[in-house]
Amino acid sequence: MPRSLEELQAIAKRVRREIVVMIGAAGSGHPGGSLSAVEILVELYFDFMRIDPKNPKWPDRDRFILSKGHAAPVLYSVMAEAGYADTPLDKLNTLRKLGSMYQGHPDIRFIPSLEASTGSLGEGLSLGLGMGLGARLDGRPSRTYVMLGDGEIQEGQVWEAAMAGGFHKSDNVVAIVDYNGIQLDGFVKDIMDVAPLADKWRAFNWHTIEIDGHSIPAIRAAFEEAQATKGKPTCIVAHTIKGKGVSFMENNPKFHGTAPTPAEVELALKELQ
Repeated sequence: MPRSLEELQAIAKRVRREIVVMIGAAGSGHPGGSLSAVEILVELYFDFMRIDPKNPKWPDRDRFILSKGHAAPVLYSVMAEAGYADTPLDKLNTLRKLGSMYQGHPDIRFIPSLEASTGSLGEGLSLGLGMGLGARLDGRPSRTYVMLGDGEIQEGQVWEAAMAGGFHKSDNVVAIVDYNGIQLDGFVKDIMDVAPLADKWRAFNWHTIEIDGHSIPAIRAAFEEAQATKGKPTCIVAHTIKGKGVSFMENNPKFHGTAPTPAEVELALKELQ
């Protein structure tokens, strides 16, 4: 049963609260890029992807790969909210604890419902293309969605994969760039500028769409357009805000990889009520 915009926005707010709490409890992690990706993952898991959390290895499922694996908290929270048995809601606050299923980066050895272990930046799009080409060979309807960071795409392997995807006309693969403008060491434009980003993907023969990455209707429309596009893969350049939803984290490079203090957790949760 399709969810309303209000229901999806409510899930997104819960996910943001869970991200802040779990990273605060861990004392380490990556809040900024987890918070910037919330609406995209909520739309995929609760409204768009063909998945069955009760049967996570259903052969005809769609697949999601979090190539920017350091943003694991958003994926863990969304999967837990979606009802995957191996991502329990009541264990989210064990993030980064020894033996927890919630490792610092997604690890399929701990969470079998994942499609891949990720976190070595630059590799996710290659994985996604392999899955997409495999689905084509098997005659399956599966589509693969890969989320990349804008700092991550400074890696050369991303562009090798982009070239391969365009060449093979991998129209069942969608790359999503979380274009929040900040990476570990500061602003992307000051470290290795990736602009003009949409033009680059178009030059590699990808159908390219630019959207507000926090507008759930815009995200849905982009996924629908990608699904209708034949003969080439799609890249969605999602303009987002690092640390979205928490005023003192928004557009603040400090919170790329710094956990909030207990007082900051309390302040953030008040803002996210």
